[in-house]
Amino acid sequence: MLKFLLVIFFLIPLSFNKNKFWMVQNVIFLLSFMFISYNFYENYWMSLSYFMGCDLFSYGMVLLSLWICGLMLTASELIKKYKNYEEFFVFNIIMLLLMLCLTFMSMNLFMFYLFFESSLIPTLFLILGWGYQPERLQAGIYLLFYTLLASLPMLVGIFYLYCVNFSMSFSLLVKNDFLSYLLYLSMIFAFLVKMPMFLVHLWLPKAHVEAPVSGSMILAGILLKLGGYGLLRIFWFFEKLGLRFSYIWISISLVGGVLVSLICLRQTDLKALIAYSSVAHMGIVLSGLMTFSYWGMCGSYFLMIAHGLCSSGLFCLANIGYERLGSRSLLINSGLLNFMPSMTMWWFLLSSANMAAPPTLNLLGEISLLNSIVMWSWITMFMLSFLSFFSAAYTLYLYSYSQHGKLSSALCSSTGGLIREYLLLFLHWFPLNLLILKSDMFMLWI
Repeated sequence: MLKFLLVIFFLIPLSFNKNKFWMVQNVIFLLSFMFISYNFYENYWMSLSYFMGCDLFSYGMVLLSLWICGLMLTASELIKKYKNYEEFFVFNIIMLLLMLCLTFMSMNLFMFYLFFESSLIPTLFLILGWGYQPERLQAGIYLLFYTLLASLPMLVGIFYLYCVNFSMSFSLLVKNDFLSYLLYLSMIFAFLVKMPMFLVHLWLPKAHVEAPVSGSMILAGILLKLGGYGLLRIFWFFEKLGLRFSYIWISISLVGGVLVSLICLRQTDLKALIAYSSVAHMGIVLSGLMTFSYWGMCGSYFLMIAHGLCSSGLFCLANIGYERLGSRSLLINSGLLNFMPSMTMWWFLLSSANMAAPPTLNLLGEISLLNSIVMWSWITMFMLSFLSFFSAAYTLYLYSYSQHGKLSSALCSSTGGLIREYLLLFLHWFPLNLLILKSDMFMLWI
């Protein structure tokens, strides 16, 4: 594990050289391909050091982090073109990647907490430094305070666990089953906010709308997954309480998912629509997790990886339109089929992935999750059917409203995309459809 972290660490001096923007991106991609070739992870911890290691679940998350961070640099070419503090931008992304890899590789609960919180700082700098509107300050403060307020009780909970158990290692904590209600709440609330669960989700659309494209990609791609990852890691020692209270979280998530889907149907901002759809997807992931079934756990892992790629790709598409038209409003972004004909295929492919069409990984994840949630209680069928229907409805609304219809009178030409943009979208879409062939891997990690 240390060799990968050292490669990322030694990219920091490169980031301060003006001409090494693409080199850093190439090294990150090279690193992700090297990481793929280390595909020896089974469902137990491997590559162990004193407090770092990887099992299959962490392996998928670290790989997703490397992949998305490489694509973030591909998407942010304008920062280099307009010399918008590109050295600090690259430095920020490298630090974020380092924090994320350390988070997913930590086998110690306190180290996990430390890096989990540290990943917030580079994200905040991305939003404050390279965001679009002056409201980004408010969005940054929302992001910071929602996360910090929920995380402080968790820190106290971690210290309590240490006093009881004399260890913070995940593998040694598994044997216990703690029965304190307050401890249970303090430990999981930070992750519920990070997911984000409905009712504590308001920071997410704000942060997405104000963030630059790279900020949106990392928020949707990785930072939402930190919540799911944390829940899966700590649920092993809250099993009895988890089963007792799961009905509360499942009810909130499913009802919230339907309400958020309805909110999606009245959005006029492309980014806000995609951000709210993330909340709906994470609602179903959270419900699957809370069933404590094998299908639910594996399905949530599937959907987290799939959503990371799919949502990130949609944000890239929204940004490609924004760079040409200077607006994210659906009123101006209509009729793009006439304006950028070749980009419509990518809109279609990533929109269909968002509504879980075959053969994408989203389909496999949603089937597993639907199975596990209906198995938990058949009453959830009603909300799940609404959720599936509205999921298709707002995705079709996004696609048809943006691609079809009359072209805005402000535009009088058509344009093609750049090769860089097609490569960026291909690298989002290709793994999304290819990984379904290797789906046995995702079912092994428990």
